[in-house]
Amino acid sequence: MTTARRWLVMAVMSFSGGAIFLLPFLQEVYYIPLAHALDLNNTQVGGLLSIFGVFSLLSYFPGGWLADRLSPRKLMTSSLVVTGAAGLYFATFPRYEISLAIHALWGVCISLLFWGALIRTTRNWAPAEEQGRAFGILETGRGIGEVLPSMGFLAVFAALGSTSLALSQVVILFSMLFIGLGVVSWFIMEDDVGHDRQDNKKVGLAEIASVLRMPIVWLITVVILTAYCGYWGLFRFTPYATEVFALSVTVGAIISVGKMWLKPIAALAAGFVADHFGIAKSMIWLFVLLIGSYCVAAVIPGTSEFVPVMLIALTIASVTVFAMRGIYFALLEEGGVPATVTGTATGIVSAIAFTPDIFMPLIGGVLIDRYPGPEGYRYFFSATAGICVVGLIASLIIYFRIVKPGIRRPDSRARQSPV
Repeated sequence: MTTARRWLVMAVMSFSGGAIFLLPFLQEVYYIPLAHALDLNNTQVGGLLSIFGVFSLLSYFPGGWLADRLSPRKLMTSSLVVTGAAGLYFATFPRYEISLAIHALWGVCISLLFWGALIRTTRNWAPAEEQGRAFGILETGRGIGEVLPSMGFLAVFAALGSTSLALSQVVILFSMLFIGLGVVSWFIMEDDVGHDRQDNKKVGLAEIASVLRMPIVWLITVVILTAYCGYWGLFRFTPYATEVFALSVTVGAIISVGKMWLKPIAALAAGFVADHFGIAKSMIWLFVLLIGSYCVAAVIPGTSEFVPVMLIALTIASVTVFAMRGIYFALLEEGGVPATVTGTATGIVSAIAFTPDIFMPLIGGVLIDRYPGPEGYRYFFSATAGICVVGLIASLIIYFRIVKPGIRRPDSRARQSPV
């Protein structure tokens, strides 16, 4: 593959990798308008993402296995097209049961067809010593894939009066974008992308069992799970700003989109820094910052004079979360997971690590409904900080017990089989 084609592949898969999540995570920016359009309460809105999380959970492992066996071009293209087609129907704002079914379909399309292929292709895209920057570049592109459409479509939403009809038009625009990206992916992506494709050995039960026996796989799972809970904490800052600090719905949406601009910068910087200082060591310091920011968010009063403090806490939390997302899958290389089972390991890790898609929306919705006002948000942010402490401990174990002593497989790319 030529250098130009190689970077074009990264551009397509990273932009698509960010944009494809915008529909199922629509409530991150349009939480209150979406609830009004569908006539749902907080718990029901949380239920939409929970059902997405359930079907994602069921799809991650078989999706990782598929990524080790099938063409990334076919997997990613079909995922983007079907996700967009389902979005066109969701734009009619159907009844709650149909909305749940659409979110379930999105979970299957993204996790079964797209995610494992994306992570495997990214790991194969760069040599072992550049894994941090490879995943950092991926996350940077994903950030751009989120923020550019979000900014443009938010302007459309505001121009059309911020009504339910305006939100419907936004959903249609997102859906058409995904279908278009699917067509582009078909012509740009290649059926075989990566350094290890000369090894045609199919992943079977022996390889899966070997991955399950690796302690590093389970430690990475804990790190990503807790970091992902930290990511979910960011979702509550928009309703926090509007309901507790009395900011307008439009300002709340601007805050949500504004923090997306931090993602490309944070992820790219984290990738290069982590390649120099180490992935696990970088995760340790990022968890420290994240825990501190959520502790601040949990204790500040919900008054106008503390709006700047809330925004600073949001900024720090956003930067650290986006930096983590930019490098945590690079732990696969630093921990010595064989490249030939990248998809399978990704599927196993993701099936557990992304379970916050199921419980974090419900925890937030239930706490805020049961404890209205600032109290519910304090409980939620405190719980998020506590979960992140577990991630800090797992990162310390990876660094001091595996990475620092050199207990890893330095030949993870050369090894033809993990057994």
